[in-house]
Amino acid sequence: MLYREAGQYKTNYATDVAVFPLREDRIGLAVILLIGFVVLPLTANEFMLQAVLIPFLVFALAAIGLNILTGYTGLVSLGTGAFMGVGAYACYKLTTFFPQVNIIVLAIASGLFSAAVGALFGLPSLRIKGFYLAVATLAAQFFLSWCFIRVPWLYNYNVSGAIEVPSRYVFGVPVTGATATPLTRYLVVLSIVVLMTWVASNLVHGRIGRMWMAVRDMDLAAELIGIRLLPTKLLAFAVSSFYCGVAGALLVFFWYGGAESAVFDVNQSFFILFMVIVGGLGSLTGSFFGAALIFILPIALRVLSPAVGLPLHPSTVEQLQFMIVGALIIFFLIVEPNGLARLWQIGKQKLRVWPFPY
Repeated sequence: MLYREAGQYKTNYATDVAVFPLREDRIGLAVILLIGFVVLPLTANEFMLQAVLIPFLVFALAAIGLNILTGYTGLVSLGTGAFMGVGAYACYKLTTFFPQVNIIVLAIASGLFSAAVGALFGLPSLRIKGFYLAVATLAAQFFLSWCFIRVPWLYNYNVSGAIEVPSRYVFGVPVTGATATPLTRYLVVLSIVVLMTWVASNLVHGRIGRMWMAVRDMDLAAELIGIRLLPTKLLAFAVSSFYCGVAGALLVFFWYGGAESAVFDVNQSFFILFMVIVGGLGSLTGSFFGAALIFILPIALRVLSPAVGLPLHPSTVEQLQFMIVGALIIFFLIVEPNGLARLWQIGKQKLRVWPFPY
């Protein structure tokens, strides 16, 4: 049949603990990468690349960062937007200090500054958790948002108070700025997201991931078996903030082409949190599902509504988005708290035993 594990024997430990144990899963992943790197660049137009695919990848990366902290470690954060802002402003300052360095290297390095800030604001996580930790990270959101506005050094004293993305080249090809094509920026963002998703997958399926999940399930029991809570939680904050920081740098330098501090307000934090909730806590695949649903939903409403004879005003689409997202969150919290990722797993499991009952 199309999805069966019969005849696929596990003869060593490596195949037993593989992230994709079934041949069909590995083939499916290869097909997805082929579509992303070959088919879409050849078939998608500039609007599809610039307005849909690039932001989808950026938000998926930010959702992975938040999922590492909230889904895998069980620590609630409402400061995702601020940590994305730290990465964006850090990348802007790095391009000012090191204009000759590859912009891709600077975008990834900017995550280190966000990781340091995230670890600093993660210090209270040893003493508080749950609602109180969420309030603490919300305070970090407001404090960093204030810094983005009130510290002119961060935006090089620009009169506009905004990040102005310069033109940068990689091997003679423009990747940022007005001369960079959407196709080039899409390929750069896709490559970074694929690389960082692979790193995150290895982290959560290894020793560090098991430590995070032990803290999530019961921190007292984790401490009793020898897991040091403070380093483990701070590492989760640092890795999560690193991913969010890189996502923030990609957001500004490879999508917007410039941004003000309002881009990284608390609404952005809730936007990413909704993606994680709907997509599925504790699932990297769920991060992509959530980003696709939450971000592409309003675009689909704008495109499909005239096709069915219901042209909608942009403000109406925005209100419908809030209503639908709210209904989806309530639905998944009640019916399937593990989100779309769990539905995907159930569907695959049913397919493996079909036509027999599950």
